[in-house]
Amino acid sequence: MSQPPQPGEPEGQDPAPGWQQPSPQQPYPQQHQQPYPQQPYQQQGWYGAPQQPPPSKNKTALWVGLGVLGLVVVVAVVAITGFVAPGFFLSDSKSEGTAASSSSTPAPSSSAPDGPSQNPVQIPTARTELPKRSAPLADPTNCAYPADTTKEPAKKVDPPAAGPTQASGTVAVTVKTTAGDIGLTLDRALAPCAVANFLSLAQQKYYDGHSCHRLGASGLQMLQCGDPGGDGMGGPGYTIPDEIFSTLKYGRGLLAMAKTQAPDSGGSQFFLVFGEAELPPNYTVFGSISDAGLQVLDKVARGGVNESGGPGDGTGPPLIPVTFQSITVG
Repeated sequence: MSQPPQPGEPEGQDPAPGWQQPSPQQPYPQQHQQPYPQQPYQQQGWYGAPQQPPPSKNKTALWVGLGVLGLVVVVAVVAITGFVAPGFFLSDSKSEGTAASSSSTPAPSSSAPDGPSQNPVQIPTARTELPKRSAPLADPTNCAYPADTTKEPAKKVDPPAAGPTQASGTVAVTVKTTAGDIGLTLDRALAPCAVANFLSLAQQKYYDGHSCHRLGASGLQMLQCGDPGGDGMGGPGYTIPDEIFSTLKYGRGLLAMAKTQAPDSGGSQFFLVFGEAELPPNYTVFGSISDAGLQVLDKVARGGVNESGGPGDGTGPPLIPVTFQSITVG
């Protein structure tokens, strides 16, 4: 998977001596060139602190001397402690009993329930209001699904029927996963083409058996799914149009399409937002997540992220797998 966009140098700080600006990453090419993973990108930040200058020789010698002195003191204390209270080092029953009776901090209970107190993930509880268009779309609205010539489809399916598409009403969907059921409400008035595409893929069982590949538990709190290949590169062999507007915001309870940085590059990948998501209004919102579905996502988020399997931005595969078993419409 790719990294987020290359950030710039931190503002308000002068580079330390000997520091060099990291080489910028190459920008994403336009569509129809080498494919890149579809994923939401956060606002640009800086790339890392400037390197500190190397310590002087005098400071190095001083620290070495202090370290040696500290080591001598520690050895002396340990020797005196071992002489005065030799039971401290022993593992027999008498010494164990003494240590237990003198302890003032109880050991954590193995029967303590799982919850936020045992996991640092902080998830807001308030829902984000579903966005609304200032002016409704024409109903029906014309949709087109051109072939994606940048890569082979992750799983072959037929595109939805192009042409007039209903742009009003909602559709209830239940996604059965190994982590629990996630209820969705798709909103045709927000994004008729995205809704028609999701329903078409669900009816063709495109998502069945695939696992969500990217979880963000802090900063960008979302679960990204929809790639049968599991690496963030896959698509259905065609693209869908962006259905965005300037007042779009993202937050807990919203469902949106993933894409590359090229316009109109979405396909099958989408992300479920269960917390914070400071993103530019570039990602089509096409529905909302049920309360029960959010509880499932919260559980997955608190289970942790395998950051070593991610792009290096703090996201990665969830440690609690989320594998789609089936999607029921209605």
